[in-house]
Amino acid sequence: MRCNVWGSRGVGGKCPVPAGGIVTIEMHAQPGDRSCNNEAIGGAHYGPVMVYLSKVSNAATADGSSPWFKVFEDGWTSAGSVGDNDQWGVKDLNKCCGKMDVPIPASLAPGDYLLRAEVIALHTAGSSGGAQMYMTCYQITVSGSGTWQPSSAEQVSFPGAYRPADPGILFNIHAAVGNYVVPGPKVASVGTTKKAGSGCSSGCASTCKPGSGTKGSVIPATPAAGGGAAGGGAGACAQRQYEQCGGGSWTGCTTCQEGTTCRDVSNGFYSQCV
Repeated sequence: MRCNVWGSRGVGGKCPVPAGGIVTIEMHAQPGDRSCNNEAIGGAHYGPVMVYLSKVSNAATADGSSPWFKVFEDGWTSAGSVGDNDQWGVKDLNKCCGKMDVPIPASLAPGDYLLRAEVIALHTAGSSGGAQMYMTCYQITVSGSGTWQPSSAEQVSFPGAYRPADPGILFNIHAAVGNYVVPGPKVASVGTTKKAGSGCSSGCASTCKPGSGTKGSVIPATPAAGGGAAGGGAGACAQRQYEQCGGGSWTGCTTCQEGTTCRDVSNGFYSQCV
């Protein structure tokens, strides 16, 4: 819940960020897929996008156990007859090829921080335990002369910031939505709330191309049993655990890798490998 699998294992580098500057996060559901021809978070995984910061002594070795405060969110705006047709942070992320510009508060005190970007997918959130959290962390060093620090009321811990019955966690996105409460604390007083449906900003989210920035380090995961087959015709594909394998108008691969089974988890709307 803090920084995803192996999230306590940092890398050697840190990204320098001036207070008042912009960090462009980039998130995609499938490893290695940065193509703008594919939705970054596909399969109708709609929900909010949130960004937290945590002040640490050394971002390269921090494990995320320190308190977090929210500096950005892109949640929900009414637009359709049911929640699936409304505007969501994930839809903005998809419009921008998986990228979103996040302002770093100009008054933020300098030093090392972990930046935690998160998507909460609500397609199966109508039953307890159905919401899906996807998160990643960035190691940054903020420069500047600011003095602002979060109050205790603005800080949370992971795990612990969310509860299964929170209104933004236990939520039926397939019904009409009158209101949506983004999970976690309110955005800090110096943070930014983006209106869902407002699209890409004029910064890197609109102009940067994959591969044009500094290449980061990747900690390889241990392959699951059976591995992952390359895409192809019937019998050649194999979706990994938790990937979509059916439901609704799904036309992609319907086969799951060895050890997992394709199951309906949302009354015909969505099936995934579990």
